Amino acid sequence: MEKELHQLLDECISLSDEQELEALKTVLSGVRNKLSGINSTYIDGLLHMDRRLDHETCEIDIPITNVLDNTLGIVHGGFTATILDTAMGTLANKLLPEGYAAVTSQINIHYLAPGIGDNLHCKATLIHKGRSTVVLEADVFRSDGRKIAHSSGSFFVVKKTAQIR
Repeated sequence: MEKELHQLLDECISLSDEQELEALKTVLSGVRNKLSGINSTYIDGLLHMDRRLDHETCEIDIPITNVLDNTLGIVHGGFTATILDTAMGTLANKLLPEGYAAVTSQINIHYLAPGIGDNLHCKATLIHKGRSTVVLEADVFRSDGRKIAHSSGSFFVVKKTAQIR
């Protein structure tokens, strides 16, 4: 496996121009962030998420890199959706008692402006916490302060069990 990975990395490097090398560096440093414990999941690492959490909000910042681009050269809506879902889900899970978890049951996103600039900032807040569902909302802003997306999400409250793979 290790030999195969070295071969793949060497091939990617030899096929890359400067912009593609920068993307490869971004991806590999994200994997390293996960493996070294800087980020808790591969998605957090790959997006270089900086997450802050208290009892009322969850905030996430990510740098905008060309890895996030769609074919128009702006942040792909799926990445925007990912940080919205992550911020709301993180806050929902923080608010639950030990032994319970929140899983997304529905998410609604309004895309308002293109994701451009240096970074994205997402802030999630609680709307309703019940015994079986949690409802939150979140907004994403780009580095010039313009809101690019608004979302609401519903999360089922489930009892934690052994991890299923």
